[in-house]
Amino acid sequence: MVCSVLEEMRIRSLGVIDDAVVELSPGFTAVTGETGAGKTMVVTSLGLLLGGRADPALVRIGAEKAVVEGRVAVPPKAAAVVRAEEAGAELDDGALLISRTVSAEGRSRAHLGGRSVPVGLLAELADDLVAVHGQTDQQGLLKLSRQRQALDRYAGDAVAVPLAEYTGAYRRLRAVSAELEEITTRARERAQEADMLRYGLDEIAAVEPRPGEDAELAEEAGRLGHAEALSSAATAAHAALAGNPEDPEGIDASTLVAGAHRALEAVRAHDPALAALADRIGEIGILLADVAGELAGYADDLDADPLRLAAVEERRAALTALTRKYGEDIDAVLAWAEHGAARLTELDGDDERITELTAERDALRTELGALAQRLTDARREAAERFAAAVTAELASLAMPHARVSFDIRQTPDPEGVEVGGRTVAYGPSGVDEVELLLAPHPGAPARPIAKGASGGELSRVMLAVEVVFAGTDPVPTYLFDEVDAGVGGKAAVEIGRRLAKLAKTAQVVVVTHLPQVAAFADRQLLVEKTSDGSVTRSGVKVLEGEERVRELSRMLAGQEDSQTARAHAEELLATARAEV
Repeated sequence: MVCSVLEEMRIRSLGVIDDAVVELSPGFTAVTGETGAGKTMVVTSLGLLLGGRADPALVRIGAEKAVVEGRVAVPPKAAAVVRAEEAGAELDDGALLISRTVSAEGRSRAHLGGRSVPVGLLAELADDLVAVHGQTDQQGLLKLSRQRQALDRYAGDAVAVPLAEYTGAYRRLRAVSAELEEITTRARERAQEADMLRYGLDEIAAVEPRPGEDAELAEEAGRLGHAEALSSAATAAHAALAGNPEDPEGIDASTLVAGAHRALEAVRAHDPALAALADRIGEIGILLADVAGELAGYADDLDADPLRLAAVEERRAALTALTRKYGEDIDAVLAWAEHGAARLTELDGDDERITELTAERDALRTELGALAQRLTDARREAAERFAAAVTAELASLAMPHARVSFDIRQTPDPEGVEVGGRTVAYGPSGVDEVELLLAPHPGAPARPIAKGASGGELSRVMLAVEVVFAGTDPVPTYLFDEVDAGVGGKAAVEIGRRLAKLAKTAQVVVVTHLPQVAAFADRQLLVEKTSDGSVTRSGVKVLEGEERVRELSRMLAGQEDSQTARAHAEELLATARAEV
């Protein structure tokens, strides 16, 4: 049962296509047409809908922009729907509407469910919606990294679980190794920093400053430096308030206030308001007496000792030497000392930290080696099953004697991890190099598919791989562009048959030039140009009955009206219907 279905695409001003609608359906759809008619634009259009690179050269000459719109029917709770709704998209009667615009200047815009979205979001959805395969994808299959990814994908949790553990340990090992390298390579710099901190802390400790001491000493120095003037001022103020014993006739403030108080006391009984004023004058007299007493005490206690002043200035000079180097005041100097002591403890612990990190690194390398071995074992087990399944599929694709196998190997590296008693190179995906091998016939050595497979054989290997994947990790829609390149005769019939089988569980769209493949399709679309060299809305049509026979005849012999070709076309259709 197909989970998602690409229902239709509208293509405007893209390459040779002026304005055309491609109507698709569940099952197997074949797209055919003359060379250069624009069949590949179907693949290009879908690539744009799925977040592919926007090339302004694709825009039709004379047009301002190219527009591709697609409609994909999806089940309500599909992963693609959830992700689209998170982006604010809305479904249209159970379908997801996707739009991509490319301007002639190279600007690109994407819309999903009526909302403008980043192009990257379309690429995210592509993984859940469509698997696109063309000649460039076949070249991608030749890369060892892609072959390892294909094997891991087939293995499922058997590889995914230990790979997740391995990846976590690998990242931790990278972090520990980086920190260890940083400490060891910067040892000289860190030692110099420690010496500077130690010198500064010793200098501060020798002075032993107290919080706020600089402010206290500044105040004391000001007092000691002006002791004589302060004493004279205090004595004069005392005399003004309490009188001068050497001048008993002098008038002072206390005497005057006392006289005022006596004058009011004599008549206070006659007026409460005047009595209140008398009380206030009494309070003033008491305050004057207190201040006069404190002034007398201040003058007596004032120390004009020049030795003390010299000691204070010497202490201030020592504190100033610290503030010039370590902070704007003594409180800042003490804060620097606290931070410096903590940093020195950290630097002095380098040797201990190096020991700890070295031990952790060695333990992680051992753990990584054990996890890598688990990965290798899981991959070898999956490789046997995967190779057997692909080999069986190749037998159904007119390669009955071909054998597929995997070469899983490691590269020795003295700086690597120990696996199986050998020290080998390792990376984020393990220690394995995975290479797909093909022996096309008995007696032929198994060689890398990049060297041992022709174009047609590579196409069939890729199709066989996808058919095997369909049974373990299905994708709703498969689009194959020229996957039958370099193939003909019986092999082409077998490819058509396997594509029809794949279409039992998924939507399959194939751009093909082979009538043996197109005959197996549930629906055949013809792409043809008009007289001016463009493809219009009427240039993409569904072929049925006589029209389909004529197109298959053209594909077989290049002549729609050839009786021999027609007979062969009808035979192909009859054979396909009987088997499907």
